[in-house]
Amino acid sequence: MAYFDSDGVQIYFEEHGKGEPVVLVHGFASRAAHNWGAMNWFTTLAPHFRVVALDCRGHGKSGKPHDPAAYAGATMGDDVIRLMDHLGIKRTLIMGYSMGGRIVTGLLMTHPERLRAAVLGGIGAASGSNFDRKPIIDAMLAQDTSRITDQRAKEFRQFAELTGNDLKALAACMGSNREDFTAEKIAAQKIRVPVMIVIGTKDLLVGDPTRLRDAIPGSKLVMLEGRDHMSAPGDTIYKESVLEFFKSAPA
Repeated sequence: MAYFDSDGVQIYFEEHGKGEPVVLVHGFASRAAHNWGAMNWFTTLAPHFRVVALDCRGHGKSGKPHDPAAYAGATMGDDVIRLMDHLGIKRTLIMGYSMGGRIVTGLLMTHPERLRAAVLGGIGAASGSNFDRKPIIDAMLAQDTSRITDQRAKEFRQFAELTGNDLKALAACMGSNREDFTAEKIAAQKIRVPVMIVIGTKDLLVGDPTRLRDAIPGSKLVMLEGRDHMSAPGDTIYKESVLEFFKSAPA
């Protein structure tokens, strides 16, 4: 097991394979072993790359603060940069899914010089109608799960229990003060890093992927037919598209 200290929080990470680095950032209520290991991403990428996957703070084997302030702003993106510094990685290929996609979007705007190419999975551009986090926070803290009426929140609670996560830490993570990335804000950054966006055609959890594509010049959008937010990570076309994209990324 490998850990490093990220501004007072212990962050767990694992490595697979050799070669050019690829950093993987998982989704909310998941962990590296589930989002990437169980979905066969390690076996897909490790024959070609040095794969580095962290458990985000509040998740998996990493430290789990119960204070929302510990997750605020760019903190979770800073963990990724500190991991790269810890491992001596100057520039990397990177992929984030869902929450991880949001974290990587932030890095595209704040640390583009550290990224060779990025895959944003299970994410679209935020809008004024972005989903309310409160039902999910309430679901994480609920003593009696039969009282959870919001279906999406109930699914997140079930998933969090399946992956063995700390429910209070997840509630703090979801309740943290962080900015939503609108298409306008992303477009204003004039991102030049090569980007591919991947999302299921039945993914109703996130914003409009076409607006995100249009906000990032030259980005590519891959739609996974019949996949929703939970089933997309295991999709074969997703894996083939990422492998091709990373292999063709300029050095």
